[in-house]
Amino acid sequence: MTKGTDVFADPQAVAKYAEGPPRLVPGFADLQRMAMLLLAESAPPDARVLVVGAGGGLELKVFAEHQPAWQFDGVDPSAEMLKLAENTLGPLTSRVQLHHGYIDVAPEGPFAAAACLLTLHFIPLEERLRTLREIRRRLKPGAPLVVAHLSFPQGEQERAQWLARYVSFAVSSGVDPERVANARAAIEAQLPILAPEQDEAILRDSGFTNVSLFYAGFTFRGWVGQA
Repeated sequence: MTKGTDVFADPQAVAKYAEGPPRLVPGFADLQRMAMLLLAESAPPDARVLVVGAGGGLELKVFAEHQPAWQFDGVDPSAEMLKLAENTLGPLTSRVQLHHGYIDVAPEGPFAAAACLLTLHFIPLEERLRTLREIRRRLKPGAPLVVAHLSFPQGEQERAQWLARYVSFAVSSGVDPERVANARAAIEAQLPILAPEQDEAILRDSGFTNVSLFYAGFTFRGWVGQA
């Protein structure tokens, strides 16, 4: 699992958050670096960047370290995860404003770029579309958005196969098999995961153009588009 469930109100779970993504998301470190590079293609050196689902601070830290003049606004519904983000960022926190809540608490911008990593798969379809539209509304014309989250075929047999691959990858990364089995059950029962073509369609319906796939890692996909 990643960000966005009730577990992130639990301080003990939050304290261990940073251990999870590298073992659950194939190429996690490279995914963050690719996201930064895609944003930097068109964002200026002094860009103001919106990060939705910023709790934990992992992508904020990577972005801030590679782009020393960028300023950030990070949004997350978990107060505990925002505390973790502050700890993760350390002295980099001076360049980041953190906002507790959902997209509606984000400043109006306009922002030069935005990212939403490992977050959208927690948001129901109707709210996902509204969230993306609200992100776009806060972006300058032509500004890039990078997203990445769980996205895989949703036919019954295909879904089961891809979830089995999620489990296999996590176990091979050293995650306890019982914990992974519980995570799989939670994904199946709770998360509104879409097929990749549906995710692309929602990005376009939200007003983003030039939507293209840049990352695929087993059950995870990532896209870049322009406002």
